[in-house]
Amino acid sequence: MLKTRYFLLLLSILFFSNTELRAQSKSRFYAVTKVVDGDTFWITGEKGVQEKIRLIGVDAPESRKAGKKIIGYYGKESKTYLEQILNGNKVRLEYDVSRYDRYKRTLAYVYLENGYFLNAHLIKNGYAMVMTIPPNVKHAGQFVKLQHEARNKKRGLWK
Repeated sequence: MLKTRYFLLLLSILFFSNTELRAQSKSRFYAVTKVVDGDTFWITGEKGVQEKIRLIGVDAPESRKAGKKIIGYYGKESKTYLEQILNGNKVRLEYDVSRYDRYKRTLAYVYLENGYFLNAHLIKNGYAMVMTIPPNVKHAGQFVKLQHEARNKKRGLWK
């Protein structure tokens, strides 16, 4: 009987401490150090390590010529808009099923300190399009609706 009580106590401690750790990691904010283009940027991550972040479900036009990629329509505007939003702000990251893409970038849903859901905000305002790559599809339905709204209201790249 005593062993059972100790086991349940230990199990409770492990469960609640794990829940607390998950909550702390979700509320951690990171400084943005550089914007690459309208859907990719760098942060200062854990222990001061630089980490490249790629927004999940979002595809912004290319803002610079690189390799076979050409500058896309509204690409420079998309990058400038993201720079303005992220300038001096910190971000909170949430992950879906896959944490990294094939280029070793961290895939994330990004929230600003004021609560704005950045991925959705960019699509809603026409600075990016929906790009769903399974298994990271948690907000795909929301993103499609926001893109439809942006197109109908001729926002951003849909002008």
